[in-house]
Amino acid sequence: MDMGKLDGSRIALLIGPGFEDSEALYPYWRLQEEGATVEVVGLDSPGTAVRGKHGVPLIVGRRVAEAAAEDYDGLVIPGGQGPDAIRAHPDVIRFTRGFFAAGKPVAAICHGPQVLISADVLRGVHCTAWRSIAPDVRNAGAIFEDRPAVVDLSARLVTARQPADLPSWLPAVIDLFGSAGETD
Repeated sequence: MDMGKLDGSRIALLIGPGFEDSEALYPYWRLQEEGATVEVVGLDSPGTAVRGKHGVPLIVGRRVAEAAAEDYDGLVIPGGQGPDAIRAHPDVIRFTRGFFAAGKPVAAICHGPQVLISADVLRGVHCTAWRSIAPDVRNAGAIFEDRPAVVDLSARLVTARQPADLPSWLPAVIDLFGSAGETD
């Protein structure tokens, strides 16, 4: 059997209530196909079902208050209403900043960069997001690019605008996460 690009990797999928279902489920399954273990991280206790905007439940595996960046090799933040629901929580900010401080890869799509704005990690970083939060991304100091997938290798960040960008974004996520142990 062929090894996946992410064999042995542990990836955190950070969600809040009302996450965009496709932006959470597609990476959840696709990263597992590449050999990663994907753990759903949220504000709720393990075993709690958090529903997406279209009603699809994801079961929390670890509460963000007990999670740390050192437990994972990468972080994925889907969009929808979830990022706005969790972005101001101190544990979410601490958890997110930990990935950037450690130089670990992060992927965010649609409204996911709202968490990055609150964590104050976008200054000078190339990024994209859902069009209505583009001014917020710029005001956070990011260099906004209106493209399907934007990779900033120095920040170890890959972002996308919307669900229609998933086919461009996920290969970039897999490539970035697959290079997590490599030096630039």
